[in-house]
Amino acid sequence: MTKIRFWMRTWGLALVSCCGFVVSAAAQTLSLGVSDGPVSLPIYVAQANGYFDREGLSLSTRSCSSGRDCYKLMAEGTVQLATAAELIATLNSFTRQDLAYIASISASSSQIKIVARRSAGIAAPSQVAGKRVGTVQGSSAAYFLGRWLALDNPLGRDSAIVSMEPGRIAAALQRGEIDAAAIWEPVASKAAAALGSDGVLFENPGLYTQQFGLIASRALIKTREVDLLKLLRALQQAERFIAEQPLKAQQVMVVRLGVTPAQAAAQMREHDFRLGLDFSLIDTMDSQARWAIRELRVQPRPDTLLNVVDPTLLRKVAPEAVQLGH
Repeated sequence: MTKIRFWMRTWGLALVSCCGFVVSAAAQTLSLGVSDGPVSLPIYVAQANGYFDREGLSLSTRSCSSGRDCYKLMAEGTVQLATAAELIATLNSFTRQDLAYIASISASSSQIKIVARRSAGIAAPSQVAGKRVGTVQGSSAAYFLGRWLALDNPLGRDSAIVSMEPGRIAAALQRGEIDAAAIWEPVASKAAAALGSDGVLFENPGLYTQQFGLIASRALIKTREVDLLKLLRALQQAERFIAEQPLKAQQVMVVRLGVTPAQAAAQMREHDFRLGLDFSLIDTMDSQARWAIRELRVQPRPDTLLNVVDPTLLRKVAPEAVQLGH
């Protein structure tokens, strides 16, 4: 009986030790909300090529339909950091002082487009005036649409804005619930393709350059700096791969997003897949803050948006990619 108790105790301690190791290992996994779209190609490439593993980073990812939804997952604690457009950092900085935008991973002035129905009498940008235009409120697409509406031409000020989630855009266009939509890729191209000859796409590359990057809390930066540096180094490798082997990177996009090779090629041409932080980001965020105060009725921030952008980690990985002067 003594021997039985001895072996039971020995195996019990071994089991506890083993479980403790598993829990400890799981606790070290970094979780990231990844927005579905060409903007996230560096992350897709890093996963496909094993760059995160090569850096010794245990990373779990959660797909989101938008950067806004990725941030929601981060805010509720489902993931530890999020991929999102700079607008998400701008808007949420009004209510949270602990957010940090640590690096852009892609940039595009053509990521957001207007998709419309010819059967609604729309064959040119100016003909969207007075029509029903769907978009995702509180998103970079809404900001894009607001800037477009502020112009004296293309859309006109009398368009009716319809709030809806990105997953409803294509069906709403097909059913005639809306006449046009301001939405990002690949939703825009897929919606236009679903409309066939009835679909038309408009873009304005000079209107807004979206920078898409990583948002984290300052607490995470403090406690998981080593892992965040591994994350950035893996994305740096992905950046080089995309530049040097674009056809293979294009295939990664085809597989991950379910787009055609032609759509993937077009969307890759529209994006700059480089890590970076520069003053154009600050200028954009300042413009967005003024837009939010005016259109969304948020209270002005007491400090500068420059404090939201944190170059500390990126400077350690790619100092030449930081052009902020501080």
